[in-house]
Amino acid sequence: MCGIVGAVSSRNIVPILVQGLQRLEYRGYDSCGVAVHAASLGNIQGGLQRARSTARVSELMAQIEHDHVQGGTGIAHTRWATHGAPAVHNAHPHFSHGSGQDTNKPGRVALVHNGIIENHDELRAELQALGYVFNSQTDTEVIAHLVDSLYNGDLFEAVQTALTRLHGAYAIAVFHKDEPQRVIGARAGSPLILGVGLGGAETFLASDAMALAGVTDQIVYLEDGDRVDIQLGHYWVFDKHNKAVQREVKTVHAHSGAAELGQYRHYMQKEIFEQPRAIADTLEGIEGIVPELFDGVHSGGHASAHRVFKAVDNVLILACGTSYYSGCVAKYWLEAIAKIPCQVEIASEYRYRESVANPSTLVVTISQSGETADTLAALRHAQSLGLEHTLTICNVATSAMVRECKLAYVTRAGAEIGVASTKAFTTQLAALFLLTLALAQAKGHLSEADEAKYLKDMRHLPAALQAVLAQEPQIMAWAQEFASKENALFLGRGTHYPIALEGALKLKEITYIHAEAYAAGELKHGPLALVTSAMPVVTVAPNDALLEKLKSNMQEVRARGGVLYVLADGDTHIESSEGVNVIRMPEHYGVLSPILHVVPLQLLAYHTACARGTDVDKPRNLAKSVTVE
Repeated sequence: MCGIVGAVSSRNIVPILVQGLQRLEYRGYDSCGVAVHAASLGNIQGGLQRARSTARVSELMAQIEHDHVQGGTGIAHTRWATHGAPAVHNAHPHFSHGSGQDTNKPGRVALVHNGIIENHDELRAELQALGYVFNSQTDTEVIAHLVDSLYNGDLFEAVQTALTRLHGAYAIAVFHKDEPQRVIGARAGSPLILGVGLGGAETFLASDAMALAGVTDQIVYLEDGDRVDIQLGHYWVFDKHNKAVQREVKTVHAHSGAAELGQYRHYMQKEIFEQPRAIADTLEGIEGIVPELFDGVHSGGHASAHRVFKAVDNVLILACGTSYYSGCVAKYWLEAIAKIPCQVEIASEYRYRESVANPSTLVVTISQSGETADTLAALRHAQSLGLEHTLTICNVATSAMVRECKLAYVTRAGAEIGVASTKAFTTQLAALFLLTLALAQAKGHLSEADEAKYLKDMRHLPAALQAVLAQEPQIMAWAQEFASKENALFLGRGTHYPIALEGALKLKEITYIHAEAYAAGELKHGPLALVTSAMPVVTVAPNDALLEKLKSNMQEVRARGGVLYVLADGDTHIESSEGVNVIRMPEHYGVLSPILHVVPLQLLAYHTACARGTDVDKPRNLAKSVTVE
């Protein structure tokens, strides 16, 4: 979602700002922009310059070059629309020209913002009464005008006062024309980091360390409520109580989002095929099941997974989207293997309903980015209810989720650029299965023989995934048939019901085909009314205890003229026939088969999207890291 890059330097910083935006393109956006202070390079006559676009960052760069936009102090932004349609006048950075000033002239305040200001209507009315003219429908322009109205010669003081008026979530970066080598940043509920350049001669702000890859690896992770004052060669951090604080500078080797595609057409395809390596990396070095696998990255020895796993008597999983479906699979594993009750909640719903808190609950958050706003808010809500045993499954070791949970397992999927998650999902499943085994061991439900068998099966996953990926040509043939459809139904049972849900989500995300998933036993309770020859029905058919029940559900589809597309284990005795299309999985993989069965569904969505000509890596209206509610 929205990306921020900012800098104070003695050199022209525009190329670095634009490069930072390009590295954040994977997050999804519908407009972009840059604002600089020309006087920051010594041009006393220089004022604020700005370029904005609803096209890609490459088009913005062409506009910048044409307009000769340059400066040593600047901010840049990629916007995913919330308030106001995707349009140039709604794009960031926003200017405030001062009450009664000509809005056609350069502004006095330039500001970028991630998040949502909930009381923007109230503030807008107040500022309009003071004579401020609004040129956008955004909540962000309200902040710019508010800072301008409070400015009395010290930008930090104006921002400090403005923040006391804001209700909601934000990460902001702002500068003023009267202070050409100064940027003020602040965060509350949205991520913001500080980067220290070589020798400390220049300082950067960003919403993601990836934006600064290749520029600096010295990163300060600002805590919630922090404000930062950046000036040439110096920076100061203040906490939410306005107390000067020291935040640790960490060396972070971020990888650029502009990785080479190599032989692949899209990042999504590349990431699907990276799954064997991602699983292998996620499991690297694991010789046995020990609770210490989950000791927190930032716990400093203060949190012990061994102690926590012994103490808890149930699990609460909080997640959104694809991560939520991984949690749904884990529920089956946890209750069947660890014999521990598990509840899976959509994070955005959990925090807004009355719930009964059990202090013996292990709260597990799942997030690819570790910055998902709804999941972070749900975690904090759980903590406010007295649930102190927290653990996260996350792909980013430096994320807010990892820092705020006492225990953690960091997956090693690597940077995932395609908006539709693939390798992050399968590595989450691998980590959740390890968690299941660790809890089973703590509760006395994991024998040495079972532990050895499960670990052997997990180590074989990369090879098994390679065999599944070899079926891509067959899946491409299915995709040609799906490309002309507008609706699809997905069916699964047991641990494969969440896999059906994930398959439907992938198809709707990138092909724009309406797709729904159901537990196959629910077919006759309503969805069967939708089945015609025009609606393909995808069925996930492992050889498990529910196979015969699933075959009956498939017959219900055929009796209504529905066309089946079946992902079947080799020993299920399901054969291709008229109206029944079968792809055989290379091997039956027992309890871990959800990790294999999801891969053909990812490939089906990918190749159907290619056939329909959609923007696979950047589907419309969606963003990679959802940092607003």
